[in-house]
Amino acid sequence: MTIATTDNSAGAEVSSDKPQVERTGAERGVAQIKAEYQIQRRAEPTPRIEPASDAADAPASGEGAAAGEGAVEAAGQGAGKRTGGQHQNRRQKSKAARAERGIRLCGKTAVGEVCPLGDKCTYSHDVAGYLAEKEPDLGPSCVNIDVYGKCRYGLRCRYAGAHPAAGDEKAESASQFYAHNDVGKDMQIRLRKKQIRFPRSDEFEAIWEKEAKEGICDAVKGPSDEAREKRQRTRRGQIDYRGKTYLAPLTTVGNLPFRRICKGYGVDITCSEMAIAGNLLQGQQSEWALVKRHKSEAIFGVQLAGNSASALGKAAELISSECEVDFIDLNMGCPIDMVANNGGGSALLSQPKKIGRM
Repeated sequence: MTIATTDNSAGAEVSSDKPQVERTGAERGVAQIKAEYQIQRRAEPTPRIEPASDAADAPASGEGAAAGEGAVEAAGQGAGKRTGGQHQNRRQKSKAARAERGIRLCGKTAVGEVCPLGDKCTYSHDVAGYLAEKEPDLGPSCVNIDVYGKCRYGLRCRYAGAHPAAGDEKAESASQFYAHNDVGKDMQIRLRKKQIRFPRSDEFEAIWEKEAKEGICDAVKGPSDEAREKRQRTRRGQIDYRGKTYLAPLTTVGNLPFRRICKGYGVDITCSEMAIAGNLLQGQQSEWALVKRHKSEAIFGVQLAGNSASALGKAAELISSECEVDFIDLNMGCPIDMVANNGGGSALLSQPKKIGRM
């Protein structure tokens, strides 16, 4: 295709042999899609409003007509107004779903304990009604009974028929625990309600604040020997690291099953995943699951991360008193944004005074 242009000054024509792309209604920034790949959407039909058939249905003139127009206008506003939220029928559907699920038995009642909430409990305490509606068991044996000697689900277990009766020898036998450091829900609830006391950490904080006011604390070395003695926990024996292999903490990888596999390959010392001290003090179940220890882990430690010396001290005191650990490791090398941007992990290396306090 040849394009001829005219130069007004010289009056000469200049020809160009470059091909020109023809644009047929294409807009800038809009990708063109072939017709065979386009999805044709049908326009929804507009609802048709039938006129009043009888004259008697039409509003009368005067006040009646004005009232009729006002009613129509109010109805139109009410139809277009939203009552709030995107899902208007969620409450009705949730009630219907609860009704379809039937009776939901309380966890305390299922194991034969008294529910502390009483009538305020949102679950049912009707054991007879629950057993009447419960579906049949899925099998003849319960794996929790076979392994641990008890089942925490009680009557709600789908293998409840295999549970031993009260007074049975199997029920009274010692339970076999393969994982330790499970503080339980009661401890987590007490942590959320801030009902746990930390005497050693509180005493250390008091001495630290007193020394800071008097100017005794060193900016780099941290607290004095007196404060260090208050913070020092009771030693459980020295750990000999010589000639032993150490499995470093691996976030999202070094969980309990992974550490068991590594123990099978001959690792000597294992450490938990990075646990956030603040989350432990808040009683988060997901965080406390990280400190669980398998019985095959002969030397086991817990790694803590955080940016507060007070929170780290309280978490270390709680773990040393409630869990079976041989050492506690402080994370000062994690570079991920979630930790470093909050002043923990690798960000601690630039704060020697805070490290000395820890």
